[in-house]
Amino acid sequence: MKRAGIGALVTALVIVLGMRLSAQVTADGRDGRDHDDRSFSFALIGDMPYGAEGDAKFPNVIADINADRNLSFAVHDGDIKNGSSLCSDEMYFNRLDLFNQFRRPLVYVPGDNEWTDCHRANNGAYDPLERLAFLRSLFFSTERSLGRQTMRLRRQSTDPDYAAYRENVRWSTHGVLFVGLHVVGSNNNLGRTPEADAEYAERNAANLVWLQESFARARSDRSRAVMIVIQANPGFDSPASERTGFNDFLVALEAETLAFGRPVVLVHGDSHYFRIDKPMIATTSGRRVELFTRVETFGENDNHWLHVTVDRRNPNVFTFDQRIVTANLVPH
Repeated sequence: MKRAGIGALVTALVIVLGMRLSAQVTADGRDGRDHDDRSFSFALIGDMPYGAEGDAKFPNVIADINADRNLSFAVHDGDIKNGSSLCSDEMYFNRLDLFNQFRRPLVYVPGDNEWTDCHRANNGAYDPLERLAFLRSLFFSTERSLGRQTMRLRRQSTDPDYAAYRENVRWSTHGVLFVGLHVVGSNNNLGRTPEADAEYAERNAANLVWLQESFARARSDRSRAVMIVIQANPGFDSPASERTGFNDFLVALEAETLAFGRPVVLVHGDSHYFRIDKPMIATTSGRRVELFTRVETFGENDNHWLHVTVDRRNPNVFTFDQRIVTANLVPH
């Protein structure tokens, strides 16, 4: 074959390969591979870095995740600092720089420590709503993820009725739908001030719409499973009177999970207790919902991560593997 012919063939192959790779992760919930049985993997982290210890340990987490070249992306489920440190501009820029050190795409879902709790004196007595606006402008300014390599995300803000909610996202990979929702600790910002209550009401309404729309997309696309990522522990075991900021979300989550009829995973951080369990009890039957799984990520001083494998041939779809970062282990 002539040299020119070889060059044309290589170019064509590169274009085809690029088209195939770009189809694997899409922002609109359709990946065109409803019958694709191939597996993929990704990383889950949250509640880090926290304080001086976390600042020292978090680079080891990044390095450990970057060393796994088979990962498709990573997700941080919120709280990028502890609840007793400054909400300064410098802190946000530092975290953005750290997130962009991830080799693969990094999807970040906000937590309460980075805005709702910023009114505290030891946080700098900031206006939480001003900090939220700054957070949105810095971390969610484009239609793509963070990280050295980025991927396109579908943001709720593409709907003019919800233009403020750039942090609510979804994407699909090999027939599995991922949803990021801005549901935070500190009772989801409800019950502190009238201004906070108003913010909660508007964001809660947006969250419910995004959750329902995402499940509708999952059903129409025949998605094999859905993973929802929030920051807050919504208090499955708490009385409704003690979780007023989460009751609407939990009611909608139960209804959508039962209607979907396939595996649903809720990922969160917040209470710094690594666990994988099945805490959803159906309201009508009083029975445990077996298709629903809750995953709480490592966090605070436990700076480790979860390796998640997705295999459409597995009835459970998701397999979770603890990745203990040995450099972060504390001698006892």
